[in-house]
Amino acid sequence: MIEQEITAVHRTKLEDRIHFSQLAAYGAGGIIPIALFNIAGILVGLMGNISLGLSAFWLGVILIIPRLWDALSDPIIGHLSDNTRTRWGRRRPYLLIGGVLVAVFFVLMWWIPKGDRVRIWFPSETGFQAFQLVYILFALLLFFTACNIFEIPHGALGMEMTTDYHERTRLFSAKSFVGNLFAMSTPWLFALANMKLFKGTGNEADGMRYVSILVAALIIPLSFWWTFQLREPGFVKAAKHERTPFWKDMKRTASNRNFVMLTLTVFTLAMGFNFVQLLGSYIPIFYVFGGNKVAGAYLLGINGTIWAITGVLAVFPLNWISPKLGKRNTLAISILLMSLAQLSKIVCYNPGFPYLIIIPTVLLSVGMLFFFTLGSSMVGDICDEDELKTGYRAEGSYYSIFWWLIKMGTAFASFVAGALIVLTAFDEIQVTKVDSLSGMVREIRSEIHSWGGDQAFSGTKTQLLEKTKTQVVEALDEAKEYVSYLEKKSVRQKEQSEESVVENQDRQGDRLLNALATTKFTAGRLEELRLRLENLGPQAQDSQVKAAVAEAIPLTLQTKFEKARMYSFELMSHLESKSKESKNSVEHYQEIIQNVTTLNNRLASLNAALSLHILDNELARIEKDILPLTKQAPYTLLMMRVVEIGLPVLLSLFSIFFLLHYSLTEKRSHEIKNLLKQRNEERSKEANTATGSAAA
Repeated sequence: MIEQEITAVHRTKLEDRIHFSQLAAYGAGGIIPIALFNIAGILVGLMGNISLGLSAFWLGVILIIPRLWDALSDPIIGHLSDNTRTRWGRRRPYLLIGGVLVAVFFVLMWWIPKGDRVRIWFPSETGFQAFQLVYILFALLLFFTACNIFEIPHGALGMEMTTDYHERTRLFSAKSFVGNLFAMSTPWLFALANMKLFKGTGNEADGMRYVSILVAALIIPLSFWWTFQLREPGFVKAAKHERTPFWKDMKRTASNRNFVMLTLTVFTLAMGFNFVQLLGSYIPIFYVFGGNKVAGAYLLGINGTIWAITGVLAVFPLNWISPKLGKRNTLAISILLMSLAQLSKIVCYNPGFPYLIIIPTVLLSVGMLFFFTLGSSMVGDICDEDELKTGYRAEGSYYSIFWWLIKMGTAFASFVAGALIVLTAFDEIQVTKVDSLSGMVREIRSEIHSWGGDQAFSGTKTQLLEKTKTQVVEALDEAKEYVSYLEKKSVRQKEQSEESVVENQDRQGDRLLNALATTKFTAGRLEELRLRLENLGPQAQDSQVKAAVAEAIPLTLQTKFEKARMYSFELMSHLESKSKESKNSVEHYQEIIQNVTTLNNRLASLNAALSLHILDNELARIEKDILPLTKQAPYTLLMMRVVEIGLPVLLSLFSIFFLLHYSLTEKRSHEIKNLLKQRNEERSKEANTATGSAAA
């Protein structure tokens, strides 16, 4: 049991209190490290896997690479911040530059190239996915570097804005408060991205492109506000210090025993509980709601809002409990709360009662708010201890290494989680192929609605003619692009047939050639129709225009129908292949294959020449029946829950062990503050005496 740290309640002096304007401006900076930082870590992995069909393992790999880059960039940024001397201070210039760059790169991160025009350059699925992974990697490197440029100086500034033991906790609580306040909206980003307003006929990855622009529009003006509002009271003292070599700062930081114990405590816990964030997004979607991403996104949104509200409210008990029990004891309580939250999921992950998930969310939110707020505050206490020993303050170096280890824990957890998702046999290809099929059905329905459904022939002759010309030209461009894509894919298919014998490869080759021939024929007919429409002018008769419209409608739908049938065929081929590979989920795949077979037959029976009303109704029923096809195997869902619940609890035990070896108690921190105050007063007297002697 951790010993009692304090003998009396410490009261903050009036001159040590931070004014509200400074508290608000500093707290607003929590939006970047608390909200946006986690969005990138969670949603990029989630959407990359279930929206783009990228391997969870390779997504885990690329999520850890920016953390390895942080191993170099974080300490350098911290060192540069400690040694910067400008008229605006040594921290504030980085707040402005970093904040603006975060906004710009946050948008860039979601505009992942896709579509037939891009796929022409990468006809093989493997090559196209590799291209997308490389894009995501470079976008993440830019985004996380921008976050570091902001967060390291921002955290260091918080440590020097006050020297009071508990006021420091209040300052970092404000950062957690505002960050979590903003985080109330961030879980809904996934839900917003799923709205038709943003995703159109695509999926949530398309929707996130436009949602990210809204986020950037908020961050840029805030960056100017907090930069010019904040002040640096410690800069007067720091400006007199000589610039120190980089390796000297790093060596001094690494040799501080209390700092090592604190960072190990945080590292092990962060490494474990980031599994909650990654796998915790899969379980509501694929276990609680059986693969329904819209319903899962809604639950994640509500759950995230509860998380954020709890985090905001938890700031108040933290500032009451910590002064009474001490930071170290409060930190231990937070670890126990998080472990209890994990264990409660054994009961609270329940498809029959999905909202039970709120119980572990509340416990986990309180525990994490306590843990990370106190961790940052305790680094400031360690900086005081270091100043007493060395006479130099290096908040940037300490804070950069502290957060680098937290990020490494996050990245390592993401990497392991990605590998575990692969080991649990989660089938992201099944999910994305179902998404492609569902998206194409929505596109066909959108095209039907653009014709006006049963009102397709309404309007004046001129209006009908112009509308038909536009629709035909767009359909012709689409057919030509699809022909180009199929030709390259067909060539690649032949090369693979020559290199190796793959089961069903002949069937796949025949299906490609059939789709290519059909689409070429459609493109040819569209070209003929386009030329005829150009020759139809105002003098054309109503019967000629309506005949052209009647011919155009099925032709403009034909390529989309061909794409839908190809997607359905590819989904069937994938499921047949998986059913032969999987030993634990044979029955699951057989059930899904049976459903897809029925769906294939329904798609094949549809004729683009049918009335638009009949087509739209049948496609609406097909779209509804597509959703259950994302259902994952029972074995996969069980393994996900076992890992997601158990591993964080195990690593919490190690975190408690390291915390027990942290010796900087509240009593000792107050002693250090008084000793520093005495030393500064003595130096001030000596300086005044020296000045007086020189004047005499």
